[in-house]
This record gives sequence, structure tokens and C-alpha cells, in this order.
Amino acid sequence: MIDPTGAEPRIAIVTGGSGGIGRAVAERLAADGMRVVVGYAGNPARAEQVVEAIAAAGGTAAGVAADVADEAQVAALFDEAERLYGGVDVVVHAAGIMLLSPLAELDLADLDRMHRVNIRGTFVVDRQAARRVRRGGAIINFSSSVVKLGLPSYSAYAASKGAVDAITWILAKELRGRDVTVNAVAPGPTATPLFLDGKDHAAVEELARMAPLERLGLPADIAEAVAFLAGPARWVNGQVIYVNGGIA
Repeated sequence: MIDPTGAEPRIAIVTGGSGGIGRAVAERLAADGMRVVVGYAGNPARAEQVVEAIAAAGGTAAGVAADVADEAQVAALFDEAERLYGGVDVVVHAAGIMLLSPLAELDLADLDRMHRVNIRGTFVVDRQAARRVRRGGAIINFSSSVVKLGLPSYSAYAASKGAVDAITWILAKELRGRDVTVNAVAPGPTATPLFLDGKDHAAVEELARMAPLERLGLPADIAEAVAFLAGPARWVNGQVIYVNGGIA
């Protein structure tokens, strides 16, 4: 895609970019004129589908495998973005896992898995982003509306996303003087495979009715908020933006 202003395209890395919200974000940023590195963990075919969809729409993208909790692999992800496109301007850390259980019945192995991906992964990705994102850039983490909703069975997941909130607030302050914003989006119930997995129709309908708009969010709804933070929102910094259709 050619920028009619003649400006150099911005470069975005999207972790978890091969499916669900991450795919919608990658495609939206590409549609906005960015060159996108689609980070993925274990499904190269699905990542290639995203890259092909972006190319078919006139954008530029490449898929790069990386375990977000592995320091060496994340460093290599950023290295590849710089090798391909010359730098990094936007990092969207959308990779995450959600494993639900009442606290009293929680398998601690599930807690450890979410800690590794959702908390350690955010630290690892944000550390590289803090070192490499160019002036005028943006770092966007993914929190969740369940941090404040307090839904039963979400305690471990909400705890992991509460940690993301804290990382976001503090990193924004640590990057003083860099002209790099750090924010998080906190989706509400959104129609993705991650969210719908294991829920029966009645549960999904109940969650859809929670918002005054009386529907589940769509990945495109979340991508719209990310695009705002990645582009024009230069005076929004250190915030967690709840993108949930008005759920209290």
C-alpha cells in the first residue's frame, strides 16, 4: 500500500497475530498502511493465511514464529522485523491464553501456564519493545474486562491480566522522554475461539446480554480501538481502555 503523503510506512509487530483478535488487529493495521509482522506460536499455516489475506488486500506482512515467553525467540522476532522492514514503531501484544476454573478447584498447572504466557510473555515482549520501538511509536498490551467484572471461575485469568495492567501503567512512566506511548485494551466478551471454547449456548447468550448493546464484541471492534492507540492517540498514555460495549 502506498502512503499518499510520501511518508515511510510504520512497522508493527502483532503477537498472537494468527487468529481471533490478533488477526483482526494485524489486518486492520495493514489496512491503515503499516507493514505488519504477524507473530505466532504454533500454527504456521494459519499465520500464512493472515499474511496472504493482508497481501490480497494490498498490504505488506510477514509471519514469524516466536514463543512470547522465550526471551531468545522474542528477540529474534524483533530482529526479523528490523531486518525485513528497517525498524519497529508499534508493538501489539495480543498473545494470551485463558483457562477457567473456580479458585478452589483450580489446577495449579493451569495457573502456571497462564502466568508463563500472560505475565512472563508480557514482560518479555514489552522489554524488547521498550528497547527497540522508535520515537513516535506505541506499545499496546492486552488486558481484560474481567479484571473489574469479577466473574466466577475467572480468578486466575483475571489475576494474570491485572498484572498486565500494572506493567502497562509503570512502563508508560519508565519511557518518559522517549515519545512512546504504552496502553492496554481490555476487551469484554468477544466472539473468538478463545472466548467461546467450552461455553454452551446459554452461557454465551447470557454474556452477550451483559452489554447495553446486547451482543458479543467482534474482533474488528477491538482492532478499531487498537488502531486508534497505534496511530492518532498520541495523548493517550498509561491507560487501560475498556472495549466492552458498555459493561459496567
